[in-house]
Order: sequence, then C-alpha cells, then structure tokens
Amino acid sequence: MSDLKTTLQAGLQSLGLGLDARQADLLLDYLGLLQKWNKVYNLTAVRDPAEMMTHHLLDSLAAIRPLLAQTQGRALQLLDVGSGGGLPGVVIAIACPHINVTCVDTVAKKAAFIQQAAATLKLPNLRGLHARVETLNALSGPGYDVVCSRAFASLVDFVHWSHDALNPGGVWMAMKGKHPGDELAALKKDAEAVDVFHVEPLHVPGLDAERCIVWMRPGPGPVA
Repeated sequence: MSDLKTTLQAGLQSLGLGLDARQADLLLDYLGLLQKWNKVYNLTAVRDPAEMMTHHLLDSLAAIRPLLAQTQGRALQLLDVGSGGGLPGVVIAIACPHINVTCVDTVAKKAAFIQQAAATLKLPNLRGLHARVETLNALSGPGYDVVCSRAFASLVDFVHWSHDALNPGGVWMAMKGKHPGDELAALKKDAEAVDVFHVEPLHVPGLDAERCIVWMRPGPGPVA
C-alpha cells in the first residue's frame, strides 16, 4: 500500500490536484474496495493494484481539473453513465465533495457496489442507480448538469441514450482514448442536435497512452 500511496501522491502532484490527506486516503480505500469486490463481481478486467492505480484512479483523476474548469467549480448534479465499478464517478465524488454524483449501470451488482462504496467511504454525495440511462428524464425526475462516461459507448449512442437526462444548459463529458475522429465524423451528420465545442487532450501520469475528453452540448435541433 505504501507504493500505491507514493504513486498516488506523485500523480496528484503531476495533475496539480490539491486533495487533502483524507481524500487521498479515501481514494486508496476505494481502490481496496474495488480489489475486494472485483474477486466476486468482476467489476474490472484489470487485477493488478498498481495497474488499477494508473489505468483507473489516475486516469479518472486526470479529468478533475478540466471538469472544475468547465463547470467553474459550482455545485451540480453529475451522472456517470455505464459506471461499472465507479470510474470516474466515485473518484469525482471523492475529489469534488460539492458535486452530487449518481453512477448508473444496467448491471444490478455494479450499482450495488457503488451503494456499498458510498456507505463504506461515507460519501453522502454518491449513489448507485440500477437503471438504463434511456429511462432517465430530467422532466419527470432529477436532471443532471453534467452527463459523463468513460469508454462507455460511441459518442452517437452516448448522447442519444442520455439526452433526456441532461438539464437545460447541461453538457456531456465523454472520456476517450485516442482522438475519436470516426465518432466525431458520425456526430457531424447530426450537427444540429449536438455541438462538440471542445476536444481536450489529457495526460495521465504513469500511462503512456492517448487520452482526451470530448465536451458536447445539445444543439438547436432534436436528437434523431
């Protein structure tokens, strides 16, 4: 655990994130929960703790500063779609206590893990939801100011399935690997419905791989 703590602290410094000692401990505790539950629930294909640190925790933490800059640090409701083991949702809930995070997944055991993590880590701003994102509607229930995903689906499917969950003035935050040129080209066919206003490259400490965030908002036209 000391090696993981050292890697985390170095990563936080590299990312310019001033998390306090409690938040750093919570991230390590979350990693421990992920390892423990992964043995039974198969939450992630990554098994090695050191690899989990770089590929999951630091990868998710790389999105925190862009998220805070985009939302100007204000309190808001965030939906993490297809969250699985809670990436990046749980990490956002720990790093940003002013953001209320809902992690939605179609697999009941994954939503149950998020609920367990929220209780164990004492995170009142985190909840797991077992549902299909297509059933969530801001008009009939709580809407979301940011709808995010991490390697969840194509950009077209992501915005189509989650469109009704987005609050007026809300944005989509899609975490991707390399620049998704083909997916962006597919979105342009429906440019009236979706406005891609920024593709932001990310650097993940200790990970030699391309990462980016695709920022989007609804356009003036309807989603097909």
